[in-house]
Amino acid sequence: MTQRIQVALGQVRPVLGDVGKNVDKHLEWMEEARRRGADVVVFPELGLTGYQVMDLTLEVARPLSHPDITRLVRESRGIDVVFSFVEESEAHLFHIASVYASGGDIRAVHRKVYLPTYGMFDEGRYLAAGSGFHTFQSRLGQTGMLICEDAWHVSSPYLLALGGATCLVLPSASPARNVMEQGDFGSQAFWRQLLQVYAQLFGVYIVFVNRVGFEDGVSFFGGSGVVSPLGEWVYEAPSIEEGLYTAEIDPGVIRRARYGTPMLRDERADLVWRALGRLVDGGWRG
Repeated sequence: MTQRIQVALGQVRPVLGDVGKNVDKHLEWMEEARRRGADVVVFPELGLTGYQVMDLTLEVARPLSHPDITRLVRESRGIDVVFSFVEESEAHLFHIASVYASGGDIRAVHRKVYLPTYGMFDEGRYLAAGSGFHTFQSRLGQTGMLICEDAWHVSSPYLLALGGATCLVLPSASPARNVMEQGDFGSQAFWRQLLQVYAQLFGVYIVFVNRVGFEDGVSFFGGSGVVSPLGEWVYEAPSIEEGLYTAEIDPGVIRRARYGTPMLRDERADLVWRALGRLVDGGWRG
């Protein structure tokens, strides 16, 4: 795949608990992204529901077959879309999920594996954890999805890279914390550095889309963007400001990066497998 891909970053401000209104905004922005010539538009974590759902979970949760979800999937005939919501399974488990839709069909669903339940976060109290990571083919190439906290565990992008991913899509709802002297946020600086390392280490593009707005006194910093396999921010959206921003992915950069820094080529998955087996069995020493 050599053709460059235009990606739209939907840095929205969701309305907490109003799924219908958020769906309408997603559809409006999808149409605008089409007009701008985007191939794919990505929205943030829980963009259809708002983040602090807590006791609203039963009200906002939707199965994949719900009309609110099928409306968005149906509109993916003209542009691929990644959107996120609280998904209710047939067994009535509630997951933070991201859907990749294309051509009017669902191509992939990722359910957030790592639920932060510490400090200001309480996801594990209301929601169920996903069971793993997988890759799939999309306009972005071989693609893997993460959701926010998933990326704070190095095994997540590692497994997707070993699974063949050349692009990681990362919807997020990360708060603005620790204001720094230059007006930046400590949480934002951490994300920026973390994603640069991952992109360069694994030779992948990373599409990071973080929400903005306030909920229950919590501010979300935005700062969405695209990081290249060279560890460079191809584009970084403004902090705090709601908006639809566009960036370009050049698959040729993946080829050059992986040739120049062949970390994946030299990776010893067999060694990792044996070491993890020893750790699980409690026999690491010796």
